Amino acid sequence: MEEIHRDRAPLIEAAMGPEADLVKPRFARGCRCFAVIFDGAIAGYGWLATGPEWIGELQLEIKPRQAEAYIWNCVTLAEHRRKGIFRSLLLGLHDAARKQGLERLWIGSVAIPAERAVGPSGFRPALRFVSTAAAGLHVLRASRADDALGADAERVLSIAPGLHVRRARRVRH
Repeated sequence: MEEIHRDRAPLIEAAMGPEADLVKPRFARGCRCFAVIFDGAIAGYGWLATGPEWIGELQLEIKPRQAEAYIWNCVTLAEHRRKGIFRSLLLGLHDAARKQGLERLWIGSVAIPAERAVGPSGFRPALRFVSTAAAGLHVLRASRADDALGADAERVLSIAPGLHVRRARRVRH
């Protein structure tokens, strides 16, 4: 795994395809990009943010605190799936964050096969969510998976356990 700096933006833009236009704004606001390279091309990538970021699936903004970061938009390109790319990416991001002095990493996961790599990579559930969208509304049920960690997660997400109904927002970031 290696960090992709802004001077190599075309490499990540090619991997991100229709979302290529998001690369430069992400670098501009201080996000860092990391990728697993296989045969000279990106096999998977992910972003690391120490500032606020929108979590579209949850319709929430995460605001990591001092010495914290958020891992997001992790993608394994289709031809490289089921080869351990996501797990390698998570472990590499963890190492890079520790070298930067970050003490806590936040990550969201959804029920897809790659989610199985999250726990073995050192992450513990803090909150659990059930999310549904219909008729322009977003319905979110939040509950704690761990009391101490859950309380911290509630603070960085500005959410309390329970049912939340909001107007759905589409944010490209």
